Amino acid sequence: MSGIAILAIDGPSASGKGSVAQRVAEALGFAYLDSGALYRLTALAAQQTGVDWSDEDGVAKVALSLDVRFEKGLTFLAGQDVSTLIRSENIGVGASQVAAFADVRQALLARQRDFAVVPGLVADGRDMGSVVFPDAQLKIFLTATAEVRAERRFQQLIARGESADLAAITRDLQSRDERDAARKEAPLRQWGDALLLETSQLSLDQVVECVLSWWKTRTET
Repeated sequence: MSGIAILAIDGPSASGKGSVAQRVAEALGFAYLDSGALYRLTALAAQQTGVDWSDEDGVAKVALSLDVRFEKGLTFLAGQDVSTLIRSENIGVGASQVAAFADVRQALLARQRDFAVVPGLVADGRDMGSVVFPDAQLKIFLTATAEVRAERRFQQLIARGESADLAAITRDLQSRDERDAARKEAPLRQWGDALLLETSQLSLDQVVECVLSWWKTRTET
C-alpha cells in the first residue's frame, strides 16, 4: 500500500460514516470501501447457506469464499443484487455478531486491503485505522449520541417505506455499541491517533467539509 493515500473513518453503527466516506471519496477522486458491507454480506451468505451466526468456524469459511461484486453503487452476492437486503436491521444484527469472531475478521482482512488503489482510498468501518490500515495518513473516529443515531436510522427506514420503532432501534444500537466495544478482536473505540468528530449537531455537508479540511491540513503539512 506504499504510496497510496488512505483516509480511515471509524465509528459506531448509524453514525453516518458511510455517507460521509462516500462523499469525501467522491470529492477527492478516491476509491471507497464500506467494510461493514463485507460483514453484512458474510452474515447474509451464512444465513442463506444455513450456517448459524454463532458458528465461528462455519462463518469464517463463508467469509473466505464470498462471491462478492461491487458495481455502480450496487452490491452483488453470487450474482444476486443484495444492495437492499444487506441493509435490513436483521442482517445488521447478524453482521455485528459475526464481526466479533477473530477468524472472520482475519478472513476478510486481505480483501479489505485490496481496495487500496492509486490515487487513494477512503475506508469506513470499525477498525479501519486501528487494524486494516494502521498507517493511514488521517484517522477519524466519527460518532454521535445513541439517540441521534437512532433517529437518523429511524428516518432512513421510514424513507424506504419500512416500519420502524424508534425505541427498539435505540435499544438495538446501544446493544451493538456494547458488543462492538467489548469484543476481544479489534474493539470499537477511538484510538490515540484518531481525531474525534462528534456529529450530533452537524449536518452531513458540515461533516464532509470538516473531514476534507482535516485531510487538506494533514496532507499539506
